[in-house]
Amino acid sequence: MHHILLVEDDMSLASWVSEYLTEQGFKVTHKARGDEVLGVLLNSPIDLVLLDVMLPGLNGIEVCRAIRQHQELPIIMLTARADEFDEVIGLEAGADDYVIKPVRPRALLARINRQLTTVQRNNSVENKITFGDLVINQEAKRVTYQGKEVELSTSLFSFLTFLAERAGTVVDRDSVFKALKKREYDGQDRRFDVMLSTLRKVFHDDPQKPQKFKTVWGKGYLFVSDAWQENSPQQPDNEV
Repeated sequence: MHHILLVEDDMSLASWVSEYLTEQGFKVTHKARGDEVLGVLLNSPIDLVLLDVMLPGLNGIEVCRAIRQHQELPIIMLTARADEFDEVIGLEAGADDYVIKPVRPRALLARINRQLTTVQRNNSVENKITFGDLVINQEAKRVTYQGKEVELSTSLFSFLTFLAERAGTVVDRDSVFKALKKREYDGQDRRFDVMLSTLRKVFHDDPQKPQKFKTVWGKGYLFVSDAWQENSPQQPDNEV
């Protein structure tokens, strides 16, 4: 289910757009102020932003620029003005598309689906895995976190990718050994336990109360898919 952040201070419009998109299978979070947007993005995995131009707190152009400093998710502007000024300024600020009010439901849905399909196609071409602030580019063997590149050894990169591909599923040690070492787990080798501890250090995951990488006693390892949107601008340790 794609998660859409709707930022619109017209409560009547926001209500029907939220209802319509929910009926189409989307999860919708609504905010009426521009200065509330970054807080939502820091705490929730958002797939697309529907952003009104005229907003209290911060206007849509300012919000769009602020989002672009942190994330590359699709942004569709909602504007009541049909002139070139809104279009040019909005796109220069980083918006991917714009919709002129009054909003037509099917046209809006088509714009949303086009942006989401483009993101999925790009990720597929580049063979990317994305969870919040974490991006794993399997083709380039490159990891970025909170916009910063993280240098990992080949074995750590393979282990991280293996877990991320199975996000939300507990992976037993035997499966890890068979996939990455081409042999069965002998019951003694703790190398992947050590590697998990290293990944926790790299991505600032508290070993006493881990949120991103969990060890399930007697079962194996769990990559938590919704724990990668950070509340603070922590930086990873860059070389492991």
